[in-house]
Amino acid sequence: MFHLRLLVPAELTGRILELLVSYPGVAHVTSVPGGAKLPAGDLVEADVVREATDELIDELIAIGLCDDGAITGEDLVLVRSPEADRAEAESPGQSADSVIWQQVEERSEGEAALSGTYLTFLTIAALLAGIGIVLNSPITIVGAMVVGPEFGPLAALSVGLVRRRWSLVRGGALAIYAGFPIAMLITALLAALAVAAGLFGDRELDLSQQTEFIYEVGPFSLIVALLAGAAGMLSMTSGKSAALVGVFISVTTVPAAGYVSVAAVLGHWPQVGGAALQLAINLFGIVIAAVLTLVIVRRIDVYRAGRRGRRRA
Repeated sequence: MFHLRLLVPAELTGRILELLVSYPGVAHVTSVPGGAKLPAGDLVEADVVREATDELIDELIAIGLCDDGAITGEDLVLVRSPEADRAEAESPGQSADSVIWQQVEERSEGEAALSGTYLTFLTIAALLAGIGIVLNSPITIVGAMVVGPEFGPLAALSVGLVRRRWSLVRGGALAIYAGFPIAMLITALLAALAVAAGLFGDRELDLSQQTEFIYEVGPFSLIVALLAGAAGMLSMTSGKSAALVGVFISVTTVPAAGYVSVAAVLGHWPQVGGAALQLAINLFGIVIAAVLTLVIVRRIDVYRAGRRGRRRA
């Protein structure tokens, strides 16, 4: 279930309570008159099954609660009561399949930023990938994949396109299309210093047979990216974050960025072109799959809402 905490202007309290008490899938409604101080008003709380949460939030927003009040919420780990059982029975469907779109947008906003932390993680991931390429070490490259933070902005870009939140589109695109060049440039500069210091040279790149998949582009490059994008977006909409680790490991974005940087320093231009194409295909495939996944999930949500007798706006 999902816990809603509402700061309600006094003039809306009666209307909000009436909606909550009569709404299918709502339990444990409480009200504390004067419980909200900033903004001033009443404190109203309720537990809602995930299947009904998104529609309910839309109705609360339509009433005008967000104009002078506030809506906050969090997923509940433990809920045991007859009221909760009744609420679950009133809302057919599975909680794991239900999407709270306001929550998805909120998560996406946090990811759609070209922040110092994001650039640091991306640069470290590209450096790890470069080291893995030089050492011919797939394990190090897998580590770079896990460290890479690029799926967050890609997800924000996809959510923005589907929900028409252009600020998310701009933020996600900036994080990707400015972040990668910055990380790759830093990696190339450090690689050049390493070459000048005699730490590695052409021989290491020529012998890196276990990393040839990074610059060898084929049909499966796009297929893997599409599957990873779909899995990543389902993980995000369902709150199953554990699946994201598999997404990070399956796509060849950070390794391709690292390979471009190292190969460019050594003048291996055919590999540079192949790795750059691999990077572009992976980024494109992830976004396309993520957008299609969101569209399908949205259609299913609308269908289910119609079956419950309520439709989203």
